[in-house]
Amino acid sequence: MKHYEVEILDAKTREKLCFLDKVEPQATIAEIKNLFTKSHPQWYPARQSLRLDPKGKSLKDEDVLQKLPVGTTATLYFRDLGAQISWVTVFLTEYAGPLFIYLLFYFRVPFIYGHRYDFTSSRHTVVHLACICHSFHYVKRLLETLFVHRFSHGTMPLRNIFKNCTYYWGFAAWMAYYINHPLYTPPTYGAQQVKLALAIFVICQLGNFSIHMALRDLRPAGSKTRKIPYPTKNPFTWLFLLVSCPNYTYEVGSWIGFAIMTQCLPVALFSLVGFTQMTIWAKGKHRSYLKEFRDYPPLRMPIIPFLL
Repeated sequence: MKHYEVEILDAKTREKLCFLDKVEPQATIAEIKNLFTKSHPQWYPARQSLRLDPKGKSLKDEDVLQKLPVGTTATLYFRDLGAQISWVTVFLTEYAGPLFIYLLFYFRVPFIYGHRYDFTSSRHTVVHLACICHSFHYVKRLLETLFVHRFSHGTMPLRNIFKNCTYYWGFAAWMAYYINHPLYTPPTYGAQQVKLALAIFVICQLGNFSIHMALRDLRPAGSKTRKIPYPTKNPFTWLFLLVSCPNYTYEVGSWIGFAIMTQCLPVALFSLVGFTQMTIWAKGKHRSYLKEFRDYPPLRMPIIPFLL
């Protein structure tokens, strides 16, 4: 059996970082990363990006050496992805923050609204309902992170946790300040507006959870298998007939419902920013589906049926 020689160069400087002799043809990129780490312990596998071209795409961990377009002497280019942190840690941190921060404003802890309002309670039912909805949303996200989501990548750059937390924690404080303010006034159309908004919120939360469960069932535990998601017997998953990422559609719908319920400008802005970001993600996933699966349903749009 012929063996491979693998030369690893720095993608920026072209400096030779490592030379691996007698590498098995069946060796995966993940195994090569582990061998590389032995000579450079500061670059653990999660922060390594190995590629065939200095400016090319990163090779997947499951790629097999003999199936790559290389000779028996393979040259790979290394790029440092920076310090990494697990997706689970990032999600738990960015979701626990808003849950805790919102409750500080809801209970009107000292130094927020002035001494006379310390630990007082709003007389408006919608304020209490909004707190229940907001708390439910983030408790749901925390539980899904722990028990539902299966991540294709184990880590993300450490810097992301600061960016993500600034976004989620900042918006949570901003919207909570106004919704729980002693001078807050209920929505223009009163109880009817609140009831309609609550119905939208609940339906979209159920839909979002249903999609997450459907996506979870597509990927066996511990695998990175990708399949085309299709509707199940659960009616909430039927949105898969029209969009590639119905979880984002339902997520945006939830925040639109919350914005209608509270009639609060910061909530509307949070919904708009979230929709913009989720549209970018949805378009990316939609493109990858089209590229990977030739039989991908042509009727589907990324996030909004027939439009976007």
